[in-house]
Amino acid sequence: MSAPAEWVLDLPDEAATILAATRLAGELRAGDLVTLGGDLGAGKTTFARALIRTVLADPEAEVPSPTYTLLQTYEGPRFNIVHADLYRIADPAELAELGWEDAAENALVLVEWAERAGEVLAADRLEVHLATTGPSGAGRRLTIIGHGSFAGRLARARQIQMLLDQAGFGDARRDYMLGDASVRAYERLTDEATGRRGILMIAPRRPDGPPIRLGKPYSALVHLAESVHAFVAVGEGLRREGFSAPAIYGADLESGLLVIEDLGSAPVADAAGPMPERYRAAIEMLAALHARDLPGQLPIVPGQHHKLERYDLEALTIEAELLLDWYFPYAAKRSPNASVRLSFVDLWVSALEPVVSGPKTWTLRDFHSPNLIWLEDREGHRKVGLIDYQDCVMGHPAYDVVSLAQDARVTVPEALELQLVAAYVRARRQADPQFDVAAFTAAYALLGAQRATKILGIFIRLDRRDGKPAYLKHLPRVEAYLKRCLAHPALAKLRGWYEANLPGFAAQAEAMHERDDADHPRDAAGGGPRHADAPADG
Repeated sequence: MSAPAEWVLDLPDEAATILAATRLAGELRAGDLVTLGGDLGAGKTTFARALIRTVLADPEAEVPSPTYTLLQTYEGPRFNIVHADLYRIADPAELAELGWEDAAENALVLVEWAERAGEVLAADRLEVHLATTGPSGAGRRLTIIGHGSFAGRLARARQIQMLLDQAGFGDARRDYMLGDASVRAYERLTDEATGRRGILMIAPRRPDGPPIRLGKPYSALVHLAESVHAFVAVGEGLRREGFSAPAIYGADLESGLLVIEDLGSAPVADAAGPMPERYRAAIEMLAALHARDLPGQLPIVPGQHHKLERYDLEALTIEAELLLDWYFPYAAKRSPNASVRLSFVDLWVSALEPVVSGPKTWTLRDFHSPNLIWLEDREGHRKVGLIDYQDCVMGHPAYDVVSLAQDARVTVPEALELQLVAAYVRARRQADPQFDVAAFTAAYALLGAQRATKILGIFIRLDRRDGKPAYLKHLPRVEAYLKRCLAHPALAKLRGWYEANLPGFAAQAEAMHERDDADHPRDAAGGGPRHADAPADG
């Protein structure tokens, strides 16, 4: 068991006591046990009332003392609260008569005179003690001790508060924001006195998973960032190039804590789908970034640098194999045998080799609608705010183009997709007349297929392993993108594998071939037949 963690705060007055209780309430959840003790008149009632009102999200809630009722229960918006005063309990067995077990199940439990409960209370608990200080007794000393699993949580809460104080957000209101598919968490910070806003990013160092190849875990093999160092380095790099990544207001790099600029929440897509003007601005921003000579190493702090790994053949292939591990059993209702696996990997290695040896640029990897913020008040390429780029690698420029134009969470109509890719090609050709459109088109289809293949595996994994079924609703969209990409002539051998091994791919492929034969669309350079996914001017 972890050694207890302790946090001591000197509080000058009642307002500071209420603020401390409010902050502590934000760290609590269902099932937690908090014991409250202290001197007579030290402010236990004030502290308990402020904590309960914060959890209830009701600053005017009636919070009577449980001295006579022994147990006072509250129904909160996220979980229930049990406030107990055990002063009149002579024997811990009396708790059963009060219905303690039923009341405390899955609730936040706040207990005064907890020592009278004996061994009934859990060992994992937060101990809060208040004492009067100062000549007149107006001040308070708050001592918080985390026991058991609370030790680490209390240490993290203390680190967060110290960082907020350093960044000028010590008294800010903290509102939880919906997280992403990773272990990161976010809170919106609002200083109600000044109106200043920020984002608290909580991203502890990613623990290594089990080794899956060459003694390395998946995250190392595919070059996923394991700490916030990469976020800081790439973000600073983007800002130096004139793009809108959040400024860093404060950082505790080793603890994985950042206070960053709040770019707002204006989207590039709404309930109706992509907002074309904003998608076009995003693709033009991407073309401007890719037209530059970008470094492969970025400073984090003086004397410390972050190297951008190459999005190499091994990483791209291992990502594609997620389809075999997760999506294949889901779709085919069986596990792939050794022959099926070997042919899949061989085909992908052969197809990817030309792309891996092609042009390189910063590949942000998550350049799609959830990670793009529209900044109406900014000019030019700075109108597109970027918020998720810590996994940036040196890779082919087509990868991020397809990330946006085949957005996994928003259906991009094929006509808009063609317009976006055409706009990207025009911008690149204006910057470099030697830009190879045909090679880019083939890479776009191949990396689109690789990305869709990977995402199908990830979304099934999020459902089956992580208990996040909401991602399943995106499967039809991603499957459609994959079929569209596989119809490119350069992917004929890969397409054959999907048609032979996955239900639904063969029929779709035949329909696409018939449509392409009838339409004979023109290529991006202005002549000759092309695949429907290739960029088209106009």
